[in-house]
Amino acid sequence: MTTVTHDAAVVSSSRTGSGLIFALASAASFGLSGSLARGLLDSGWSAGAAVTVRIGLAALVLLVPALVVLRGRWALVRRNTFLITAYGVVAVAGCQLCYFYAVAHMQVGVALLIEYTAPVAVVVWMWLRHGHTPGRLTLLGALVAAVGLLLVLDIVSGASLSVVGVLWALGAMVGAATYFVLSADEDNGLPPLVLAAGGLTVGTVVLGVAGLLRLVPMAASTTDAAYAGARVTWWVPLVLLGLVTAALAYTTGIAAGRRLGSRLASFVALTEVVAALGFAWLLLDELPRWIQLVGGVFLLAGVVIVKLGEPRAPDFPNAGDAVHAA
Repeated sequence: MTTVTHDAAVVSSSRTGSGLIFALASAASFGLSGSLARGLLDSGWSAGAAVTVRIGLAALVLLVPALVVLRGRWALVRRNTFLITAYGVVAVAGCQLCYFYAVAHMQVGVALLIEYTAPVAVVVWMWLRHGHTPGRLTLLGALVAAVGLLLVLDIVSGASLSVVGVLWALGAMVGAATYFVLSADEDNGLPPLVLAAGGLTVGTVVLGVAGLLRLVPMAASTTDAAYAGARVTWWVPLVLLGLVTAALAYTTGIAAGRRLGSRLASFVALTEVVAALGFAWLLLDELPRWIQLVGGVFLLAGVVIVKLGEPRAPDFPNAGDAVHAA
């Protein structure tokens, strides 16, 4: 029994370690998307077209590996049709479309800081879904995050604020919260590659149909994109958006959620904000005002406090699986 318990702990520790690596890789990959998208949007691309090409390329890249992983287990897809559809529409297409529209109206870092109030939304969802009343620490964290959000929006100094951009960023927040919750659901039996490929395919089809119906503006351009004073051929950022910020980012993100759970995965994913600020500085010479950076610290600190105030999960949530495997 002692040996089995030790083996379970080792396996769980290994899952946590690999989960952290996947989460950091996903955060860095996602963090690059806003800066790459801004270059395309400024060169004449619409947000809808950029997102559609991005997730379409990722879907093509992941489709064959996903089919190999399924190995004829189509019943898994049939049983999870609603989950894949919701993931594709809300967590993929909706989230990325809202974020790209947001960065078209405001700085990349500010838009992402607003989006990353998503972990607080995850806590609220888990509270409503499972009936866990927020404790004092959670309420304190929410208050600190709210103060941080006000500073990020720079309302105090009277600076001009894009209300449209804020609304789009909040829409992206809802999509990100959905992404964290659905990605961490391990009970559905869907391999991460299958969920990612399915969601990306659904998202591509939905945006494509919306474009054909002229519900979402679709405009493309072959004008070179500008980054930090340099000109780059238009297809280079598109390929990077599809392969790195979508295919790699979603696959590693789901793998992280499966190993860490939605709570810890969304916590580690906050490093995306740091990555996005770094990429925006390097590629766009763009940095938020000092008061917005202070607000970002408050906002992230509030999110951390909220996460720490959640009911603690068992140290090894998948230990039971490890024991059976051993």
